[in-house]
Amino acid sequence: MYELFNYICWVKVVNRIIVSILLILCIQGTSWAQCAMCRATAESASDHVDQGIGASLNSGIVYLMVLPYILLATVALVFFRKKIQAFFTA
Repeated sequence: MYELFNYICWVKVVNRIIVSILLILCIQGTSWAQCAMCRATAESASDHVDQGIGASLNSGIVYLMVLPYILLATVALVFFRKKIQAFFTA
């Protein structure tokens, strides 16, 4: 009986992994069209060989990449504030 339960749990986990992979693969096809403005700017910059626009695009990408991590850290600090304080006072 216990082996059957383990097998069913294993099948559920495998099914979730397969569904997750399929969803990621389906979303990947549409992700190329997310930033049409950036693509247009980069293409026009390459025509005029302007180095400043490329550096600005890289800075903007880094800025957009860092913001979710800052928000996640802030939320984590708010929720785990008491545990963090108890760790440093103990």
